Amino acid sequence: MKILILGAGQVGGALAENLASENNDITLIDINADRLRELQDRLDISTVQGRCSHPHIMRKAGAEDADMLIAVTNSDETNMVACQIAYSLFRIPTKISRIRATSYLTRANLFGNDAIPIDVLISPEQLVTKYILQLLEFPGALQVLDFADGKAQLVGVKAYYGGPMVGQQLSQIRLHMPKVDTRVAAIFRRNRSIIPTGDTIVEADDEVFFIAASDHIMPVMSELRRMDKPYKRVVIAGGGNIAQRLAESTESRYQVKIIEQNQDRCLQLSENLDRSIVIHGHASDKELLLSENIENTDIFCALTSDDEANIMSSMLAKRLGARKVISLITNPAYVDLVQGGEIDVALSPQTITIGSLLTHVRKGDMTNVHSLRRGAAEAIEIVAHGDSRTSKVVGKHLSEIDLPEGVTIGAIVRDDTVIIAHKHVVIETDDHVILFLLNKKQIRQVEKLFQVGFAFF
Repeated sequence: MKILILGAGQVGGALAENLASENNDITLIDINADRLRELQDRLDISTVQGRCSHPHIMRKAGAEDADMLIAVTNSDETNMVACQIAYSLFRIPTKISRIRATSYLTRANLFGNDAIPIDVLISPEQLVTKYILQLLEFPGALQVLDFADGKAQLVGVKAYYGGPMVGQQLSQIRLHMPKVDTRVAAIFRRNRSIIPTGDTIVEADDEVFFIAASDHIMPVMSELRRMDKPYKRVVIAGGGNIAQRLAESTESRYQVKIIEQNQDRCLQLSENLDRSIVIHGHASDKELLLSENIENTDIFCALTSDDEANIMSSMLAKRLGARKVISLITNPAYVDLVQGGEIDVALSPQTITIGSLLTHVRKGDMTNVHSLRRGAAEAIEIVAHGDSRTSKVVGKHLSEIDLPEGVTIGAIVRDDTVIIAHKHVVIETDDHVILFLLNKKQIRQVEKLFQVGFAFF
């Protein structure tokens, strides 16, 4: 597939890296020549320097025969204009745009071929907010991911000393919970991935990823670790768009405080929020945190635009007694350094955003793509089509399907029923199949596996 990516920032660069590794023809456009040179030196991509929305620059990048345009510059307006030009001048079939401003996103009739021709809208702020909300819903979880419109969920938890399953085989879960069906899809132990089997023994500090029907998640979590008490008190460091969205979504259920250093922004937040308490100050001010009873805080979310400030305020809050800390980190190099120590969860907005983008780029009827372990692995949801003559998976028992090495099937969602993967299960047409790839480079083989033969048409 020939893809134009507009914007070589953190998201654009990471997206180019992901797509180039999957044998796509990628051209990256940006005004920053140094950034383009850096990416071209290590990736198999083409680059064009210039303003992303200018027609002659897009033509130079090959827009006339491009299959897809992905606009992820830092400017909503540039992204929208680029999509309009891609449609009006070059008839690019698929146009994806990152849009941040709420005032644009809330206008239902603004986007479409009879208005601004954007096929897929991506809002990093919305995606990150949803991600944090799910972590609030499941205390103790490291990651919570939805499949099949929330009917099935994948949850990552850290197994702690004293947990019921630590030191026992995974097969014991079924004995402990005979009425609950679940499957452990992956285990990460000391930064190494393990494909779990029934006789795999859970060790303390393992990161265990399991899938189950959404109403079975809490019972399974209680088997893998001591259950945390529900959260009540939330402190948010930073008053940007994500912080405001999070406060708006949680203030009716939690006691929410926002710490923001800009006084004008504090006033805006106070006017826009109903119950949240807005505090003017620095989140890394020890005396301020102590005065706000940080030791009684259930969850501290550092959501400023400054990685270093987020890391330092999170570490300080944790040392002062906050139960759990979440830090937003845009620099991928920092994420692996800090998570698992004093920072419980390091959120990478690029990783979350790219997963959503890949859903629309990958071949086949793929409805969800989620990164695990900060991009090292993937969980995907793909719809099975065809019949036993035209498909390599439909009509077959799971034990008969030749999966690539490191790929496992975790569950199948059929209509409203979640079926956990066992050898005797047979895949039917229109099943939503949830797979785990310990090495995301296997994605092409998975796509081929689910392709429908010509006889189907």
